[in-house]
Amino acid sequence: MRFANCFFIILMLIIVFNCANRGNPTGGEKDILPPKITKAEPANLSTNFSAKEIKIYFNEYIKVKDLDKQLIISPPMKTEPEITPLGSSSKYIKIKIYDTLTPNTTYSFNFGNSIVDNNEENPFPFFKYVVSTGNYIDSLKVHGAISDAFDRIPEQNVIVNLYEIDSTYTDSIVYKSKPKYMTNIGDSTTTFTIENIKTGTYKLVAIKDENRDIKFQQKTDKIGFVKDFITVTNDSVFYDIKLFKEKIDDKSLKPRYTAGQNIAFGFEGDYTNFKIENLSKLSSDFESKTIKANGIDTLNYFFKPKLKEKDSLIFKVTNKKSIDTFTIKLRNYKRDTLTIKDLNKGKIALDGDFKITANLPLTAINNNLITILDKDSTTVKFTSEYKALENTYIFKFNKTENNRYNFSMLPETFTDFFGNTSDSLNFKVNTPKLASLGDGSRIILKNAIYPLFVQLVTKDGDIVRDTYVEEKGNIDFKYLEPGKYFLRVLFDTNKNGVYDAGNYLKQEQPEHVSYYPKEIEVRTGFTDVTEFILKDIN
Repeated sequence: MRFANCFFIILMLIIVFNCANRGNPTGGEKDILPPKITKAEPANLSTNFSAKEIKIYFNEYIKVKDLDKQLIISPPMKTEPEITPLGSSSKYIKIKIYDTLTPNTTYSFNFGNSIVDNNEENPFPFFKYVVSTGNYIDSLKVHGAISDAFDRIPEQNVIVNLYEIDSTYTDSIVYKSKPKYMTNIGDSTTTFTIENIKTGTYKLVAIKDENRDIKFQQKTDKIGFVKDFITVTNDSVFYDIKLFKEKIDDKSLKPRYTAGQNIAFGFEGDYTNFKIENLSKLSSDFESKTIKANGIDTLNYFFKPKLKEKDSLIFKVTNKKSIDTFTIKLRNYKRDTLTIKDLNKGKIALDGDFKITANLPLTAINNNLITILDKDSTTVKFTSEYKALENTYIFKFNKTENNRYNFSMLPETFTDFFGNTSDSLNFKVNTPKLASLGDGSRIILKNAIYPLFVQLVTKDGDIVRDTYVEEKGNIDFKYLEPGKYFLRVLFDTNKNGVYDAGNYLKQEQPEHVSYYPKEIEVRTGFTDVTEFILKDIN
């Protein structure tokens, strides 16, 4: 009996032990299913819609994420609807409409990927709720693709708009009004489809809308368009749109008195188009000089003498499009002292030049006070050239590889606008070893239409080499750092010597840009040869 009891106890312990070691609970398989809609009030695809509130119910708790970036309402409403809940979970979405909807119009609410389940955030992709205030749902579509006219990598999150051609349409509508219909291109595609459109004539425009106001802001946004109006019918047409960044219109900003005898004139656009004219009555010994500030969009206007008898100056600033008048109150600020700096930052290419600039206008140089010595202390001959508006001196001299050049500039080498002279200055720059550079890259163009620009750029679009080519022949880029580059060709169709990006109001498309389809690898000891067969751009 005692043996049987012991056997029974041992047997129970074994059973309990085995049960305890069958593994920990896993909580079940991971949920990978998106939420599902159980019903909508009013129902999706309803006609004769007049409700002020919409409720969309789901089979599980959901959240709404990044609604401001994802939701596209087409046509846009003047007063944005209120959508709840935001930031918390719920089994429904409520849309409260405050706007007066247009009769006989189909409205779509495209939620993108903003609806996700509460636990795993599985998205309900591209859910669209569609209703019509008329007795049928508009079903026409517009298809197309977006590319970038200049950059190698296309933009993402672009809105594509249709503006109806009616009595209210003007060329400036993209700056002032929301479109009739719109859609959004997400992060993973360059194609678009605008759906639920009624038949009609439209202007098709794409905008990289940085501040998401559904209007074109020239300073921040890119734009692209189909030049002719399009007629939306049952016929299927595919539209290619190239985005481009317009050249910013020339604009004068309010000047500021920033330092003694220096007024800063801010601007937008091309600084070479601006002319600053002093309208005040001044003595015969009055002088002024204007230079471009280094690295910022400002023209610095310096004047002398100090004008103790005046409390303000009146200026007229003109550019190609406008004339502005400004009154500047003079201040008793201390004048800046002369500072000169090297723009090469210690390095110089074998085919480059040494450059210096200053914070005050330079008016004279004494080349006899300048000595350039190489690393063997051999004197190097040079010439100097002054760029007035940039306030930059350029020094040209013959260079050899793996060399160091010491610039010694004795006191009074430079004289500034106010008669001050420079202190003793010393700069050093080094040239690279040829063995560390690629032998070069030769470009052979086929089917080229001249003139054009040929550029080597980094993967981020920074220009490494740039040359303007006016006739057939090989293009050689020498002394390149080893690495991978992209080859870009810019067509100068109007032969004005610059690349023209395009202009919406003038309905001018950007000049054509072609990229060689593969990276070009520059290696030491090799001369890379690339034959680029260009496609017909007509």
